[in-house]
Amino acid sequence: MPTSDFICGGMAAMMAGVFTNPIEVVKTRMQLQGELAARGTHAKPYKNVFQAFVAVVRNDGILGLQKGIAPALCFQFVINSCRLGIYKVALDNGWMSKNQEEVSFLRGMFWGAVGGSVGAYLANPFFMMKAQLQAQSAGKITVGYQHRHTSMFDAMRQIYKSGGIAGLWRGSAANLVRASVASSAQIATFGWVKAPLRKMGFQPVVVSFLSGLTAGSVLACVVTPLDLVTTRLYNQGLDAQGKGLLYKGWLDCVLKVMKTEGIYGFYKGLGPIYARSAPHSTLLLFFFDQLIALRNHIFD
Repeated sequence: MPTSDFICGGMAAMMAGVFTNPIEVVKTRMQLQGELAARGTHAKPYKNVFQAFVAVVRNDGILGLQKGIAPALCFQFVINSCRLGIYKVALDNGWMSKNQEEVSFLRGMFWGAVGGSVGAYLANPFFMMKAQLQAQSAGKITVGYQHRHTSMFDAMRQIYKSGGIAGLWRGSAANLVRASVASSAQIATFGWVKAPLRKMGFQPVVVSFLSGLTAGSVLACVVTPLDLVTTRLYNQGLDAQGKGLLYKGWLDCVLKVMKTEGIYGFYKGLGPIYARSAPHSTLLLFFFDQLIALRNHIFD
């Protein structure tokens, strides 16, 4: 049931996203603080994950932790319905298997990258709106460019007004790189780890949980620099001609961060990225397996 595979993937991602969006808000803020400033020369309103949570609640209220939740869930549904749906189709057709039991890590990376790229391109407008809404903050904890959107639909209207349809896909090249690398690492690890866990005799629920946790840990390590670049590109302001105020594109952003912030700059937000990626990946892939099992139980 290919169509239901895609729907299950999207639903699983939305369920996970509700729990992990607060960490995403903190991650976005930490990636934007000290933008293009040398280490130690800028204010640091977000010092660590726990303190950042407290700062957001004190200044933006408890609901501040769920800023950008609407586009975040839309993004999660679109990108994960594509990548998990494509993963399931590839798995069911044997395109990822060395044999009947063992999943090829490299083939898993390939199909993960395919699904991630397709999903990221289609979901690009939601990622942009999510980043801009999550960056909005008040008073002394403000970091990055402030777009002042009032909602997801207001953000879409303003982005379209300034850049047309093309404006909704601004920065999509960076997002494609980010998503293909992240998805290939996550999907390949998830499928690769499952087989030995099954052989050890673990129950299916435990296999799903441990596989998702491992995949999330790998994801956090490889995606941090790419995620920072994507967030910076999407949140920057635009001039009268619709061009970025800080960065001309993906490569320009990489070079400027390297020059002003050094290697350390690419790993801003690593703590919250790991804090988000591990549980999000665990919940996402766990929910996906359980939804597939429930669907099969209902329709078999």
